[in-house]
Amino acid sequence: MKPPSQGLCYLSLKLRICFFKRPFSSKSSPPSSHPPLSAFFAPLRRPPPSESLPDFPGRRFPAGRHRLWPSVNARISRIAHEILSLSSEPDISDVSTILESRSVASLLREFPDGSASLELMFHLRSRPLLALEVFNWRREQLGEASEEEHAKAITLAGRVGDLNRAAEIFLSGCANGVKSSSMYNALMGAYMYNGESKKALSVYEDLRVDEDCGGPTIASYNILISVFSRLMLVDHMEAVVQSIREAGLSLSRITYNVLIRGYITAWMWEEMERTFNAMGEAGIRPDLQTHLLMLRGYAHSGNIEKMEMTYRLVKKHVDVNDIHLIRTMICSYCKSVDPEKIRKIEALMALIPKEDYRPWLNVLLIRVYAQEGLMEGMEELIQEALDHNTVVVAMGVMRAIVSGYYHNDAVDRLAAFTRQAEAARWRMCRSLYHCQMVMYAVQDRFEDMHGVLMQMDGLNLWRVKRTYVIMYKAYMKAGMKWHVERVIGTLWKLGHDVPQDAPLLCES
Repeated sequence: MKPPSQGLCYLSLKLRICFFKRPFSSKSSPPSSHPPLSAFFAPLRRPPPSESLPDFPGRRFPAGRHRLWPSVNARISRIAHEILSLSSEPDISDVSTILESRSVASLLREFPDGSASLELMFHLRSRPLLALEVFNWRREQLGEASEEEHAKAITLAGRVGDLNRAAEIFLSGCANGVKSSSMYNALMGAYMYNGESKKALSVYEDLRVDEDCGGPTIASYNILISVFSRLMLVDHMEAVVQSIREAGLSLSRITYNVLIRGYITAWMWEEMERTFNAMGEAGIRPDLQTHLLMLRGYAHSGNIEKMEMTYRLVKKHVDVNDIHLIRTMICSYCKSVDPEKIRKIEALMALIPKEDYRPWLNVLLIRVYAQEGLMEGMEELIQEALDHNTVVVAMGVMRAIVSGYYHNDAVDRLAAFTRQAEAARWRMCRSLYHCQMVMYAVQDRFEDMHGVLMQMDGLNLWRVKRTYVIMYKAYMKAGMKWHVERVIGTLWKLGHDVPQDAPLLCES
């Protein structure tokens, strides 16, 4: 449940937005659940070119690339470095002191389009709260900021999860006559980033009917697709694409990337690849983000060949910056039938720092090494899990470990593992003890076999029919007639079927 203040701020935002809109004939209220597509993509009357707003002196335009002189860039960089050197929880006055002592106000006045302010906030992007304090100081000293400065501040507030602040910045801009599609987009993005999908959709609806801002841009549609992709509403995603085309806009590289991400989220691999191919047919060259998305998609879908081909394209970046993608590739190899998967897994594991331990990956590798019969590697991974206090509860993993020891005829190592697993409170299963009994029986180590039975009793693993059948076969093979008859009697007493080759007790 959201804090009451956030709800009130959002309600205020809705009322204030409506106040600044031109009047229009009708507007349906969004329902409580996800609205139908018609609520978002109904046709709107757009003013003809002759009715468009004329240019006038002082009108604010997006600052674009903000080309500043090298000396100005250097000065802004020094100021940002000084602000970033503040403690992790600085006093607000500390930021103001630095800005005032460095005559930042005079610097910002030289660039009324907000270029210098945006550049300073860009340098402070690693600490959004400090960048927001700079924005607040700039408004207090120089009056209302530009549209792009507002949009950047809204985005920063969204990054730190302060949606109240993001809404307040938007409202402040509207109250001072500063309003643009980029500000709407920033607010949509802030809500989307924090999982507030309904609020993001509502802001889009406000932008759609706000003729002062010219309606949604391609960035608006991209954010809308992102909202639907997170909700796995694929039909809504595709309807947005149709709306983009009907509006006469072209799908951008970001649009394709967002679509691919949505299909990956929905595990729709064919649609993912079809979108990637359509991107090339449209003459749009994939960027790094596109390849990283496709790498993740191919890894999750188990398409090893294309995963490896894509990995070669972005290897330098992934090896240094995207350890999570390396883990995803390792998972894909673990589930594959590639005869060289162990070698490839070990090559990828070498890229992951030792301290970057993940219990789920460790357990998955234990199972793979056990299935491949690689006892040394399996035991190293088991020891690593024990060192990190990882508790294994998956029965499939435990059975794979037992099977690995059995096929390698390593009963003593299995017994040692059993003691370690018991002490670490791993999930124990009868298969583990039954396997030990069988292996001890093969070696005629009946005393050790009886010790396994005592271990089972201590863990309240009651003896079942399978337990007695193992004992029966072991005693029969060793010619221990009295023990055989005792087991048969116990089976009768418990109501179990007696093995067909069991001798009649009267023959004795």
